Amino acid sequence: MEFYEKYFRRLGDKLESVSTADLEEVVRLLQETSKAGKKIIIAGNGGSAAMASHVSVDLTKSAGIRSINFNESDLITCFANDYGYEEWIKKSIELYSDPGDSVILISSSGKSRNVINAAELSRKLNLKLITFSGFSSENELRKLGNINFWVDSDEYNVVEMTHHIWLLSIVDRIISEQA
Repeated sequence: MEFYEKYFRRLGDKLESVSTADLEEVVRLLQETSKAGKKIIIAGNGGSAAMASHVSVDLTKSAGIRSINFNESDLITCFANDYGYEEWIKKSIELYSDPGDSVILISSSGKSRNVINAAELSRKLNLKLITFSGFSSENELRKLGNINFWVDSDEYNVVEMTHHIWLLSIVDRIISEQA
């Protein structure tokens, strides 16, 4: 039992470390993007990719904010094969984004080269960029977004669950305004 008590306490501490002002800024940004007729692009690797899918569907279906993610195996394998694994998310953003779109990029370590390359392109295209990372406070992804969320942990599951809950809280906040 002691493991779970410590684990849940540690997770709770991470969840509460977020700036609610930053969460509200993301809500505003996503709503503005939607009102302008633009979309949200969400991407990540592994568990972060699964999270991107979940959040993208909830934003679209439940919050009424058009969102896409890049988790189709044919797209990933084609782009990774043709452009290199470190370039596939960047190339996806290049081909699927429109001026005025917003991008959410998720990387537990904040040092996934394909996510960083996508972040750099998002900045170059002047897309609003929101990042979610963990591990080192000096990770490269954390330095690239307009709004950056960081979890002070080097445990993948703690970082990923914290990101997931923060992202879904944003979706729920948008839904609450529609009620």
